[in-house]
Amino acid sequence: MNGLYALKPWYADRLAGARTALVRRQVSPDALTWAGVLCAGAAALALGLLPAPYAALPVAVLLAARLAFANLDGALARDTGRCTRRGAVLNELGDRLADLAVLAGFLFVAPVWLVALAGLAATLPSWVSLAGAAAGAPRRNSGPLGKTERCALIVVAAASGWYEPVLALIAVGSAVTAGVRLRWVWRELGPAPVGTPDRAGAGSAR
Repeated sequence: MNGLYALKPWYADRLAGARTALVRRQVSPDALTWAGVLCAGAAALALGLLPAPYAALPVAVLLAARLAFANLDGALARDTGRCTRRGAVLNELGDRLADLAVLAGFLFVAPVWLVALAGLAATLPSWVSLAGAAAGAPRRNSGPLGKTERCALIVVAAASGWYEPVLALIAVGSAVTAGVRLRWVWRELGPAPVGTPDRAGAGSAR
């Protein structure tokens, strides 16, 4: 169940020209990560301060830029041989900050508790994927409601004014996505081979 994530290779191809220009200008991948966070913050302000449907266009443009930067920072690091462990950490932090920043725009138009619930739920799929990767499973980023789908729903909210229904859908869909990924990770890892430390022993060694 890949959702809109299946379009990532197509989207990356569309960004090839921009990637080449960024390599030529020696732009830092970290700068692109922070640019994505700033775009998410700007989208939040547009969502919160502009009425529907006038918020839709700026929110859509800014979130498209946020997704483009999220795609380009890793690609640029690989193209220029600047993949580092610190960069990987910054990439993950930037993604989470961008997710929370854009959802913060709903604080202007929806109950705080619902915004907080959606924000918490939206981080769950990534934490599951990261936990699986830390245990040796391949990183899984597919849907049914991942980052790209969340951005699409936020544009729908900006266009329609359906703020609370969209937040509820993000909360429920993110929780379902976390469950789908957890089930996949659990199957992928399988039972521990005979002779490996148990989970209690592994935890105490950290």
